[in-house]
Order: sequence, then C-alpha cells, then structure tokens
Amino acid sequence: MKTDLNQKGVILIVDDTPTNLEMLFDFLGDSGFTVLVAEDGESAIARAEYAPPDLILLDILMPEMDGFETCRCLKGNELTKDIPVIFMTALSDTVDKVKGLNLGAVDYITKPLQHEEVLVRIELHLKLRNLTKELKEQNLHLEAEIAERKQAEQKIREQAALLDIATDAILLRDWDNIIHYWNQGAEHLYGWQAQEAIGQNANQLLYKPETVSQLQNIYKSLAKSGSWQGELHQITKEGKAIIVASRWTLMRDKDGQPKSILTVNTDITEKKLLESQFLRAQRLESVGTLASGIAHDLNNILTPILTASQLLQLKYSNVDERNQQLFKTIESNAKRGAALVKQVLHFTRGVEGKRTIVQVNHLFSEIQQIVEETFPKSIELATNIKPDLWAVIGDATNLHQVIMNLVVNARDAMPNGGTLSISAENIFIDQQYARMNLDACVGPYIAITIADTGMGMPTEILDRIFEPFFTTKEIGKGTGLGLSTVRGIIKGFGGFVNVSSQVGKGTEFKVFLPAVEAAVTPLSEDLELLKGNGELVLVVDDEAKILETTKISLETYNYRVLTAKDGIEAIALYAQYQDDISIVLMDMMMPSMDGVTTTRTLQKINSLVKIIAVSGLAANDKLTGNAAVKAFIAKPYTTKELLQTLHSVLYQESMSVESEKQWKHGVRGMRV
Repeated sequence: MKTDLNQKGVILIVDDTPTNLEMLFDFLGDSGFTVLVAEDGESAIARAEYAPPDLILLDILMPEMDGFETCRCLKGNELTKDIPVIFMTALSDTVDKVKGLNLGAVDYITKPLQHEEVLVRIELHLKLRNLTKELKEQNLHLEAEIAERKQAEQKIREQAALLDIATDAILLRDWDNIIHYWNQGAEHLYGWQAQEAIGQNANQLLYKPETVSQLQNIYKSLAKSGSWQGELHQITKEGKAIIVASRWTLMRDKDGQPKSILTVNTDITEKKLLESQFLRAQRLESVGTLASGIAHDLNNILTPILTASQLLQLKYSNVDERNQQLFKTIESNAKRGAALVKQVLHFTRGVEGKRTIVQVNHLFSEIQQIVEETFPKSIELATNIKPDLWAVIGDATNLHQVIMNLVVNARDAMPNGGTLSISAENIFIDQQYARMNLDACVGPYIAITIADTGMGMPTEILDRIFEPFFTTKEIGKGTGLGLSTVRGIIKGFGGFVNVSSQVGKGTEFKVFLPAVEAAVTPLSEDLELLKGNGELVLVVDDEAKILETTKISLETYNYRVLTAKDGIEAIALYAQYQDDISIVLMDMMMPSMDGVTTTRTLQKINSLVKIIAVSGLAANDKLTGNAAVKAFIAKPYTTKELLQTLHSVLYQESMSVESEKQWKHGVRGMRV
C-alpha cells in the first residue's frame, strides 16, 4: 500500500542526468514523499520560489550553473534561504565539501547513491527542519508573551502610579484581614507608611477594639453580595478619630472562593462636622423663631406681674417686713424672668441688651448664692472679690451669663469635687502688656478670674474651646455654644479672655473688662418727682391685665387714662378725644390691626400725635424714622421705666414748645 504523498514532505531533486532523476523520483515517491524535479539550477530556483519544498537534493556538477552557484542563489533569496540543501556528488575532495557547507548546505551524499542512506539523511534533516520551525515558532510565541507581559507590567505600574496619585485611601487585604497593598492616599490619611502597614491586621490597625465587632455584619453582606459601602469610624496612627466613606469589593479566586478585599476609603470627617454644625444651626434658628414668639407671650405675662408687685408695695407700704419682702421677691423674680427672656433673644436673634453702667459686685453676690445653693457639696467655693471694684459699661444680664457659664463649666470639670475659686480686682493695663496681648488696650480693667482644680484640658482641646459647636461633653449634655457665646459677649464689652489649663491640675479663665474709674451713682428712686400733671394718656394693648395694671399705675401717679384693647378701638377713642390726649402708649403686636398700622392711621388724624411704642420683642424696624414715635419701652417694664419715659417725652415736648414761644416773643420784640 502506498503512503500518503503529503504525509512526509516535498522533495525537490535537481540533476541534469535524466537517469538519476528518474531513479530518485521513483524511490522517494514510493517512500511517501512528494517529489519535484529540475534539470538545471535556474529551473530549480524558479520552482523553489514558486512553491518552496521541504528539502532540496542538489547535484554539484551541472552545466552553465553548477550546484555551488545554485546553492548560493537559494541561500541569498529570502523565500528559499531556510530550505535544507543536500549536495549529491561523485567528488570526494574535502575542499569541495567544506565549500558546500560554507554556502549553507546541510549535508553531502556521495554517488553512486545508496537508497537507504539517502532516505535516512532526508528524514533526519526534515526532522531537524521541523524542530527548527517549532523552535522558531516557540521563540516567536515566547517573544510575544514577553512583550505582552512587559506591556501588562507597564500597565500595572501605571495603574499603581494612578492609585498613589489618588487622594482616597486604597488598600488590599486577604480574607484574614492581612494588608497586602497600601497606597500613598492611605499613608496620608492614616499616618502609617506602606512598609509599616503591609503585613498588619487591618482591624487591629484601623479600629478601636470595642468597634471591631460591628464589622461582622459587613463581612456577611460582603460574602453575600460581593460588595458593601457605608460610613465607618476609624482611628489614625496618632489615635485621632476619623469618619470615612468606605467601599468594599470582594475578590475571588478561580474556584470562586473569597480571596481578598479591595477597600477604598474617603475621609469625610470635616464634611460630617460641617453637616452637624449646619443641622445645629438650623435647630438654633428654629429655636430662635420659637423663642421670639414665646418671648412676646412671656413678656405680656410678666408685665402685669411686675407692675402689680410695685403697686402692692406702694399700696401696702405699712405692712410688716415679711410681706414687704414677699412683694420684693415677686418684683425681683419678674425682673429676673424678663432678663432671662432678653438673654434668650440675645442668644438666638442677636438682640442687644441695654448698655448701662454696671457695678459688678452685686453680680458676684448672686453667683455666690447660686453656687452655694445648687452646686454639689463636694465643691468648695473660695471667693476674693475686692470691695472697691470699678464699674463697666454693658448689659448686666449678659455679664451674669458670662460668669454663670464659666462657673458651670468649672463645676462640670470637677465631677469628684474640688475647689472653685472666684476673684475680681481692679488692674491697669500698661503699654508693655498691651503690646504682648493684641486684644488689650492701655487703660483700667476689671480682671475676673474663675479657676477650678478639675481634670484640665490638653493643648489640642484648649486651642478649640471657643469654636462654635465644639464640645467635649456627651451628647445631650452640651451644645458647644457656651464658651463661644462667652467670648462674643466679652468682645461686646470691649474686653478679652485668657485661658490656661493643665491636665489633671485644673483650668483658669481670666476675663478682662474695660472699666470706668468711677463709682456708680444710682438713679433716684423717688417716683414722686416723676408724677404727671393730669395729662390724658391713651393706653393701647390687647392684654386686659396689662391695660388694668398700667391704668392703675398711671392714675396712682396723677395721670388720666383711656384704654383701648385693639387698634380699631384706639383710633375711635383718639378721634373723639384727640384734643385732650397728650400721648399714646401703643403696643406694637396686636391682632386685627397691629401697632404700626394704628400709628400711621393716628398720624393721618393728627400729624403731631405723640406715641411711645411698647413691645415684648425688640424695637420694630418699621418704626425707624417715624416722627410720631418718640420713645420705645420693652415689656415687661417697671413703673419707674414707664414714668421716666412719659416724663421724658412730655418734658422734652413742653420744653420745645416753651423755647418756640420764647423765640417768637424775641422775634416780635426785634420787630418793635
């Protein structure tokens, strides 16, 4: 049976002797090769270029172009240079063999040819050629793989560089939480260098021991869905608490088993702080809106209480001392309630208190009483208040708030007891001290010192205590607004505050307030000097009790009174008695028709109408520049404040009229 001709390969026989060609053609064909023949060198080259064989048997001795020349041409041709050439020759000269091998031949077969030798040599060189082909192909494949690997490595290096450029912290850890990759973003966020973090347990490195258990649910979610994202509380190398937005991705091996976790963390600590501050500010704004409404109602409630308490003291001036003390207690507490309302409005809406000359000694007496009655007995109070303290200019309620905030903070810093020291003295700040403290000016000051022997504060906390919303107290026990309010009030006084603290030894606040080097001269309490002369006053208010108590007070001090419960009734009464009414006491916030509208209507009736505006809130901006409004009284007002304001407006008006009369008289005299 004849072998498949394409199985063993293609052989090209080149010989100018037909007998040799025929003999080799038949033999090799019977051996399973495909055989091609050429009788000269030129034909052989042409055939080899057209259809390159697997091997060439080339006779050396041929006319025109011998075997050596033919071999040279074949090896010089890009298409045929790799075809193995075996010379066939009757020559045995070693020089000729060497020449042939140098030209690129792979072997020699000596004539007369032995079929078995020819077959063995052909098969040997074909195997060598095939092996060479395979090696070349493998080399090319390896070169391609190497190039591909280099390209992949370059891509990995580029990606690693991009990961290092990223500001996010990127880390890779195995399923046992051992860190294998840690980028520069992680170094910046956590403070651990890559060589320090790699090989460490991520849970031990980034979390407090008490919070690690909270990660169990994350691992369950990760194993189930392959990813997780949310917010995590972590710690840095220095132990600083941070909040990160974390994204976890589960990496699996070829068998689908969990292999590693890729984590990308973004620092959102500052963002969460700003969000918290914004929400607190929103709540504070809501409280401010609520406080304004409550303040109006409370002031309306406190006004008749305050007025009635003063009337009772006047009416029952002969009662025993105990009852007189009760009247004074009602009055003082009504005033305290009014001051508290003003304090709330000041805090929530920035409403400024009345700036007067304040003698601070009595404030310390009140503070001392509060501390002794309400603070734990484990806290010992030590005071050193100089009796000859100078006065300051500002709002007494605000100053009371400053001192109370500081002593309450001192109390909270001593949960196990200690000593609270309060002292105050007069000092004079000279040029040298003023140069060392930018907030200080040369001049007299009162120095108020509040010191405790409590837990103290480290430097990083001490530097932030005046920041709005910053607090070290537990949630629900502090808003972080106390000390920022304290500093704001002190600055409003034109003063400054210094703080010193040592951990475990206590804290000292020293408040410096510009002083007035003069004793305070109390205003005369003799209300008899402020009596009216029978002037008719129209009192307009929607609160019946305020109308009642105000009417009694004014009538007690020689005024005549008309009352109106709203703006419409006030307009009707004024239209009827405008020639007799000297002044109108007008509440600004009333239903149906408010005080502003009523005032403008009265002006249309009488452009010279005189009005004292009254409100449980701050002065209404709509009244600014209104010529009819001569003064403003804030509820709750005392009888003295009411009489002083009436006396001031009516006295100034009468003085203006008298001056005008004298001027006109002088002009007439000049004409005479």
